[in-house]
Amino acid sequence: MKKIAVIGAGIAGLTVANLLNNQYQVKVFEQDEKPGGLIKCSRIDGNLYHVVGGHVFNSKRQDVLDLFWGFFDKEKEFNKNIRNASVYMEKSIGYPIEDHLYQFDKSDVIKEIIHDLIKISRLNSTKPTNFEEFLRNRFGDTLYQMYFKPYNEKIWKSDLKLIPLPWLEGKLPMPSAEEIIYNNIIREQETDMVHSFFYYPKQDGSQYLANRLAEKIDIEYTTIVNVLALNNGKWNVNGNYGCDVVVFTGNIKALPNMLGSTIEIDSFASDISKLESHGTTTVLCEIEPNPYSWIYLPDKTIGAHRIICTGNFSEANNRKGIKTATIEFTDYVNREIIFDNLKKILYHPRYIAHNFTECTYPVQESNTRTMICTLKKRLERHGFYIVGRFAEWEYYNMDAAMGAALDLSKLILKR
Repeated sequence: MKKIAVIGAGIAGLTVANLLNNQYQVKVFEQDEKPGGLIKCSRIDGNLYHVVGGHVFNSKRQDVLDLFWGFFDKEKEFNKNIRNASVYMEKSIGYPIEDHLYQFDKSDVIKEIIHDLIKISRLNSTKPTNFEEFLRNRFGDTLYQMYFKPYNEKIWKSDLKLIPLPWLEGKLPMPSAEEIIYNNIIREQETDMVHSFFYYPKQDGSQYLANRLAEKIDIEYTTIVNVLALNNGKWNVNGNYGCDVVVFTGNIKALPNMLGSTIEIDSFASDISKLESHGTTTVLCEIEPNPYSWIYLPDKTIGAHRIICTGNFSEANNRKGIKTATIEFTDYVNREIIFDNLKKILYHPRYIAHNFTECTYPVQESNTRTMICTLKKRLERHGFYIVGRFAEWEYYNMDAAMGAALDLSKLILKR
């Protein structure tokens, strides 16, 4: 059997490894001591801590659903949860906010939003070229200033005019002005759409997923890959493991140094070095009981951008007698800022632990996808493939990363 080296045991690497494991001799190299990448969890004082975010599962793709449930028992191992999210703006407004305008107390605000939507529906607006234009053209100036602008500026730490649109595809609801007005008139809760519910393991959160996907895979943990060398059509990992194919799921910014002069990618090195990203500081807290799954925080006086009520996803996530949640900040914040913010956040969160992860949100420029697509084609000619959030610099959630890994596996098997 031909050998494949997979660099990284995150969700993309584990998916590829499982899909190719019967046709190839697969070995995974992982720098951490356990699998999972961005979906890793730990236990602190008996509470489950999603170190980055709060990862749940559902998908619009039937092939991803089929793949996922091939590893798990939906009925025995998972909770099916309704996605009960809210936007906190002096009071809780249902999410997505544009479908819950009737919950605002101020009638003048509602009138302004309706006026914006009617204006949008009558105009043949030009196609937006950046994120700000998209939000204004889709939801109107009032909602943009009240919610979309302050919330997204917290996440992206950037002028929204400078954020291009390609990453948006499939990430946000795209209702028309007429649909927004209609949804507010009938006040019907969506229960059949993929984003209206999600599946979550009864035990150990997304770490449970990573552990299951790693069970039958040969993984070498605590191994940092520094060198990937090609010689006479064969790859070598760190000078001691030979293979026919490499699948790289790490950070693309490390590739130029790893590859050295093995493959000529000097023309890409400058663009790769300029890629920008944000990190995430997550704070595990005890929190007062509440009915929500996510709470979004556009308030500019609060640095955190959302509360993920992971303690509501499964009772096993909480130490007996309490509820927990994870509060997220973009980039690094120190303990002083964390504790100052906790005083301002609803449901009186009480600090348990915090963690900073340097790379969590890739930021695309207008040429990012084209550049990486061209690089991928160059590498694939030599049996070298890249997939995953930071390998492809795509804002993938868990099921999208699995979908990308599924597509790549089909391509490798075909070749």
